[in-house]
Amino acid sequence: MGDGPLADAYDTGLRSAAPPVDAATGAALRFLTAAIGARSVVELGTGCGTSGIWLLRGMAPDGILTTVDVNAAYQDYARAAFARAGFGAGRARLIRGSALEVLPRLTDGGYDMVSVDADQASYPTYLDEALRLLRPGGVVVFNNVMVTSNEPDGPLRVPDQAEVAVREVMRRMREDEEFIPLLIPVGEGLLAAIRP
Repeated sequence: MGDGPLADAYDTGLRSAAPPVDAATGAALRFLTAAIGARSVVELGTGCGTSGIWLLRGMAPDGILTTVDVNAAYQDYARAAFARAGFGAGRARLIRGSALEVLPRLTDGGYDMVSVDADQASYPTYLDEALRLLRPGGVVVFNNVMVTSNEPDGPLRVPDQAEVAVREVMRRMREDEEFIPLLIPVGEGLLAAIRP
C-alpha cells in the first residue's frame, strides 16, 4: 500500500469479518471525492477504516467524513487509523448504530457524497436515503455490485435477498432520470451516480 497507516488498516481489515476495499476501489473513491471537491461525505460501513482513509485523502482539507457502523470495535480501530494517517479528530465523525436508524437523523441536502459498503439487502433503502441527503450534483457510490451469479434464475437457482436488492438499485439507476450512473469495474464493482 506504500504507507504505514493504510497498510496497517488493510492488515487489520483482512483479519476481520469486514474485508477492506481493494486498492483500485480505494483509488476510485479518492478520485471521486476529489473530482467533486467533497467537503461532507457519509460512509455506510466503517470497517477498519481503509475506505475512510481513501475518502478523506480525496476530500477538501477541511472536509468532514461521517461514518456509520454497528460495530464499536471497528470504529475504535478506524478512529486510530485515521489519526495515524494524519487526520485530526475533527475530520471524522464516527457514529455507532444501524444505518437505517442513523440516516433519517442526518441533514437533508447536506452531503456531497454517500458511500455505501454495508448490508446489501438494504441497498434500495440506502438509495432512497442518499437521494434525500445529497445536494444537487452530489454522488452516491455502492460497492460490491458485481457479485451476482451468472446462472439464470429459475427453479434450481433462486437469487438471495442481497442479490435482488443490488439488481433493484442497478435497475433504478439505469432507468430513473434522477441519476447519471456509471458502473466502474474495479474490485467487486462500484456503481456511482450523480444526482443532477
